[in-house]
Amino acid sequence: MNVAIELTELTKTYGIRRGLDGLTLRVRAGEVFGYLGPNGAGKSTTIRLMLDLIRPTGGTVRVLGKDPRAEAVRLHRRIGYLAGDFAVDGRQRAGECLSFLAGLRGGVPAARITELAERLELDLAARIKSLSKGNRQKVGLIQAFMHQPELLILDEPTSGLDPLVQQTFLQMVAEAKAAGQTVFMSSHIMSEVEAIADRVAIIREGRLAAVDTVAALRDRSLLRVRIDFAETITVEEFAALPGITGLVVTGTGDGTTLTCRVDGAPDALIKAAARHTVTGLRAESQDLEELFHAYYAGENPTGS
Repeated sequence: MNVAIELTELTKTYGIRRGLDGLTLRVRAGEVFGYLGPNGAGKSTTIRLMLDLIRPTGGTVRVLGKDPRAEAVRLHRRIGYLAGDFAVDGRQRAGECLSFLAGLRGGVPAARITELAERLELDLAARIKSLSKGNRQKVGLIQAFMHQPELLILDEPTSGLDPLVQQTFLQMVAEAKAAGQTVFMSSHIMSEVEAIADRVAIIREGRLAAVDTVAALRDRSLLRVRIDFAETITVEEFAALPGITGLVVTGTGDGTTLTCRVDGAPDALIKAAARHTVTGLRAESQDLEELFHAYYAGENPTGS
């Protein structure tokens, strides 16, 4: 298996403040990898260490098989990077800025820049200082994608973008993957990466909380169930069933409602409910956003 990014026991401290704590992570070549965590969790610190913009307190970093410190210049030519705080000279026009950056990378066809600008609806003639945050972000996206690098490292790439442009961005990521490029994308929004990522890592307070495919994370999510009964039921009848947590029974007399979470197959719950007259049934999977927040809060996301 080819590895695009390999982090081993990576640690970074800022005085008494911890940035990363023994992070070990491998990103495969050619995959789209989502790196999730709230602001301050260590996402940007990880990226800056990968690019040798800051130095680790401990551990090792390998990007595209190279040491970012020893081979920074060669390595940066093979990478497209969008910083979370992307900033350039506001006096330049967007097109002038992108042409200058293209020249630093050995040249990019003007048609490529124009094509990306049209897709993202960016006015290349506008001065950067006059652009909104969303339009400045488009400049950042274009400079990262335009030279079709082996590795794209994108820190909060959709910050400030409207929903339609976000969809265009996701299409661009899908095209990069189809071309064999690796995409490492940090975000604090689970829904932003779940549609496009092959795998997702969740970082919590500088430590890796989970890493898996989106499908596997979905499989770990709980089933939320609501059952309406025609008659009165008791908590005791259902509380001992396997996988049941958060059980609540409300209502008396004309009907009762049971709500709970189910970890695993709901077979036992359904069979127990079938001993009564069921007037309503609703079941839905836990939202991935909720699962993400459960990991961040340090809870067991499956409730077991």
